Amino acid sequence: MKRREMLGALGAGAAGLAALSTATAQAQQSRGHDAPHRHDKMHEDCLKACADCDKMCDETFHHCYMQVAEGKRDHAKALHLVSDCAGFCSLSACMIAKHSPLMVHSCASCAEACRATAAEVEKFDAPEMKAAARSLRVCEASCRDMVKAMGGHEHHRESSK
Repeated sequence: MKRREMLGALGAGAAGLAALSTATAQAQQSRGHDAPHRHDKMHEDCLKACADCDKMCDETFHHCYMQVAEGKRDHAKALHLVSDCAGFCSLSACMIAKHSPLMVHSCASCAEACRATAAEVEKFDAPEMKAAARSLRVCEASCRDMVKAMGGHEHHRESSK
C-alpha cells in the first residue's frame, strides 16, 4: 500500500471512530446512561467557571498579542500569564469532568494562577482586560470553594497514605 493511501485509510478510520464515539455518547445521554456521572452544583459551577476562564484567557491572549504587536510592551507579561493560566483552567475543567481524585490539586493551582493573572490584567483599562479580570476572579473563587469543600490539600494528602 502506498504511503498516501495508508495515511488516507488511517485518517478515514480515525474520523469514523470519532463519529461513532460521538454518536454513542449522544445515544447514552438520550437514554439517561450518563446519570451516574453527573456532578453536583458546586462541581458544575466550577467546571463552567474554569471552561469560561480558559476561553476568556485565550481571547485575552489575542488582545495582548495585538497590543504587543503595536509596540505596547507593557502587555507582554499579561500575554504570558493569560496563556499559562488558560492551561491551568483547562486542566481543572478536565479533572472536574473526569471526577479525578487529583482535582483538589488542579483547582488549588488554578486558583493561584487566576489570582496572579488577574492582578496583572487588572492594571489595564481596556474592556477586554476588564472582562478577563472578572472571569479570572470568578474562576479563582470557584476553585477556592471547590478546594475548601474537598477538605483542602492536606485532607487529600492524608487520605492517600
